[in-house]
Amino acid sequence: MIPCVNSFLGSETAFTGSQTLPKNVDTVAGWGMKRSGKAAERLAYQHGIECLRLEDGFLRSYGPGEKYPPLSLIADKTGIYYDATRASDLENLLNSDDNLLQGIEVDADRARQLLVEQKLSKYNMAPEPKSSVFPDTEVSRVLVVDQTKGDSSIDLGLACEETFRIMLEAARAENPDAILYVKTHPEVSSGDKKGHLSFIEEDAKTVLIREEMCPISLLSHMDKVYVVTSQMGFEALLVGKPVSCFGMPWYAGWGVTDDRQLNSRRTRDRSVQELFAAAYFHYTHYLDPVTRKRGSIFDVISFLCLQKEMAASLQNRRTICVGFPNWKAQNVLPFLAFERRKVSFVRHARNLHKKDVKSSDRLICWGADTPAELLEMSKKTGASIWHMEDGFIRSVGLGSDLIPPSSLVLDHVGMYFDPKQPSHLEEILNRAEFDKEDITRAIWIRKFIIDNALCKYNLEKLEATNWSSAGKKIILVPGQVEDDASIKLGCESVKTNLGLLKAVRSANPDAYIVYKPHPDVLFGKRPGNIDRAQVYQFADYSEEKRGIISCLESCDAVHTMTSLTGFDALLRGKQVTVYGKPFYAGWGLTDDIHDIPWRKRVLSIEELVVGTLIRYPLYWDQNLRGFTSCEAVLHHLRDLRDQLISRDELKNLNGGYLRRLTRKLHLYYQSTILWNNY
Repeated sequence: MIPCVNSFLGSETAFTGSQTLPKNVDTVAGWGMKRSGKAAERLAYQHGIECLRLEDGFLRSYGPGEKYPPLSLIADKTGIYYDATRASDLENLLNSDDNLLQGIEVDADRARQLLVEQKLSKYNMAPEPKSSVFPDTEVSRVLVVDQTKGDSSIDLGLACEETFRIMLEAARAENPDAILYVKTHPEVSSGDKKGHLSFIEEDAKTVLIREEMCPISLLSHMDKVYVVTSQMGFEALLVGKPVSCFGMPWYAGWGVTDDRQLNSRRTRDRSVQELFAAAYFHYTHYLDPVTRKRGSIFDVISFLCLQKEMAASLQNRRTICVGFPNWKAQNVLPFLAFERRKVSFVRHARNLHKKDVKSSDRLICWGADTPAELLEMSKKTGASIWHMEDGFIRSVGLGSDLIPPSSLVLDHVGMYFDPKQPSHLEEILNRAEFDKEDITRAIWIRKFIIDNALCKYNLEKLEATNWSSAGKKIILVPGQVEDDASIKLGCESVKTNLGLLKAVRSANPDAYIVYKPHPDVLFGKRPGNIDRAQVYQFADYSEEKRGIISCLESCDAVHTMTSLTGFDALLRGKQVTVYGKPFYAGWGLTDDIHDIPWRKRVLSIEELVVGTLIRYPLYWDQNLRGFTSCEAVLHHLRDLRDQLISRDELKNLNGGYLRRLTRKLHLYYQSTILWNNY
């Protein structure tokens, strides 16, 4: 099943494997010219309705397969682009008199330039070629592209197995002094499939490239390219290389390639730029990874560039996580590497000696505490220590209910809730420059959070409160889990929920004080409960039904020890008093009971948002299986919460032993593979 297929096609879809169509269907779709595509053609013909043949777009995803869902999709009403035996929507478009660049000249130029500069292709996880593969020489280089046996684009591209032998012989004969580089398909090297040219023996003028390699980088080293029907031929055109085609791919027959076959249906000349505009702009549908609605090629380019940037930052770096329970390990794994083999887990720091720790490794622990054995290993090997915690916009549902996070923070300096030592967040807020684009993003993020009543866990519907304040100033006092590390590390005189209530009442004898217990405390999972009689000695009301955002909407001010609610209140323009030293205090935005002199700048709320929600956390899209942005996570959490509310299922995410046990067993089953080396 393709995630977001409704967005790609712009309509509601239903899936069937039978010969009976669901009611009210006016179009049937199948995959290319495979079995489902042929079945779709038969059904469409029988019922007299439209048939769509679906295929991955030319700019698909970071990696191949189901692990990386498509970000672009082709839906062809006539045929499919790689089938040269009949027409397709793309071929008809190129044959038409349409001005394919009208209105998109600038966008087409920009997109083509970005693809080449960022070295983007259909799949984008292949590494850069090693310099030793292409030694400096004045001898020309010719690339001969192999394909896997059984690739449907070969037969449908008017070619066969013999075509590859003919292509190879032609490349040798036409370039007698050149070095021939024969690129086999990665699936041939892995043994999953067979190629047509993998039998070739290397010699002084023949190099067989078996390993995965970034296509655009590989092509940039070549002087000429020979293909049968491979898409690499068109990518070679994009980087300005001459291309000889021995089959009939979609881009052949339009006057820009050296064609060894003819296609009488292709009747006019088109430029490379027109081919690019037709295929990548007019013919392909794109997904906006932020909204998960129909998007543009630039949305996909942005997403893929982020994946490549994150992959580069993780390259040649092994991650070893210490002390993570199975369920948590499974949830955090995607944030740490695209390849599982680069992440390992040990239950106890004392077992680190089994891992042959190197200076390039990252050693990760949860929270601010660093086990003594971890410090010792770091000093001994030079490996860096990183601290991990949930992000500030996390999920729909509580972490204690084992709901996977959409954001995490990874801090190589300290941890944001420990004011006794520096953190990377504090470094950002103290030193970073925030430009106009940063501030624009922060304004949008803040407005979206407010307009959609979002917070860390998003477990509530926005409801009106029934507080009888009689015109008094309303102060909201959010309770906290009393063994929370932010209280232990960031509080001095006030360290308990009861102590906080006493301090607030003492400082505000005439205010209307509302106490809001923490959800984990309310559900009996964590310490911090206050007897109801004690609550009403100092508070006017205990709010146990409505969510924190509903409370923030109704209050005038917030008084807290270190709760994230203080940050949520700042976002909404509320006056905030802090009795501890949370990450958002000390920047001129809060009334601070204690001085925090090492926080040296006065920040605007937008600058605080940039540092806290844009620069500091990592965000992960669990559906698209890739790193993403704060804006995307906000969209997704809003949509998920609203869907659950519409189905009256939001309450099912609240506590409950059986629900947590079921999730834990599921995660334990998924994570079994991670613990083989314990």
